[in-house]
Amino acid sequence: MIPDWMKEVDVGPCQCSAIYHGKKGFVGKTIDGIFGFLEEAFISESNSRRCGLLQSLDPRAKLISILAVIFATSLIGNLRVLIFIYVLTLIFAYLSKIDVGFFIKRVWLFIPVFAGIIALPMIFNIFLPGDPLFQVAYLGPGAHLGPLTLPESIFITRQGLNAAVIFTMRVATCVSAVVLLFITTPQQTLFKSLRTVGVPKLYVLTLEMAYRYIFLLMDLVRELYVAKKARTIRASGMFDEQKWVGGRMGYTLIRSLDMSEKVHMAMMSRGFSGDVHIMQEFKMQNRDYIAGVAAITLSVVLVLISENIIRV
Repeated sequence: MIPDWMKEVDVGPCQCSAIYHGKKGFVGKTIDGIFGFLEEAFISESNSRRCGLLQSLDPRAKLISILAVIFATSLIGNLRVLIFIYVLTLIFAYLSKIDVGFFIKRVWLFIPVFAGIIALPMIFNIFLPGDPLFQVAYLGPGAHLGPLTLPESIFITRQGLNAAVIFTMRVATCVSAVVLLFITTPQQTLFKSLRTVGVPKLYVLTLEMAYRYIFLLMDLVRELYVAKKARTIRASGMFDEQKWVGGRMGYTLIRSLDMSEKVHMAMMSRGFSGDVHIMQEFKMQNRDYIAGVAAITLSVVLVLISENIIRV
């Protein structure tokens, strides 16, 4: 006989504190960020399997072509040429059947944070003298900041603003080219192509293992958090959550070290020699040679245009 209390069904929302805590703490937000990263990684894998322009090229030709474009971009100081190369990356993303909005968001999400911190001081006359555009502050004669002598007025210069824009655009173009390479090439294929162009085996192996096991590490973090949340009766404060995170970081480190030893022994017992082996065999076709030559030629021409050797 089944007791009556086991036959009762609660149709209302669950009020147990192990499931509902109101607003998410910083741990929950961090977990959400981790899952967001994993979702973007899986989206990148799906993009690499689409029938687009860059997906159809040999990974070696694609790698050499994009590296040539990145090297040329690092030498170019003409803003119009940089904008032209950036627009080309958007066009190739569209021809490779990649969502252009997703591509732009993925590139520009971190550029204002990293490139902006470096480029921001360049716009002021303290670091780069030039023609004033906008006065920020008037300090008066004899202003000092410790041993540093400051000008009477701090203002934004035309030359500094132009240099900051060029630097930011150069970073955006290089990052766009790298992102285009990663999201149009399967990771294992990319690692193998790195070996074929002469990248040392140790670096390729480190990248491959880091990419492969970061997902396993993220899954471990998720399991720890879900286990804690399922056993929590009352929400704890910020200090207690930070203390728990510190303890779990140490546990995760110990477990990852133990896992690395087991994985290494398992790989060695199966005859691992350090080379990346995949089922796909590389075979260059005419379009791959054409793409590589065209990318290198275009890179050289754009550098010459930027240096005013070729006038357009």
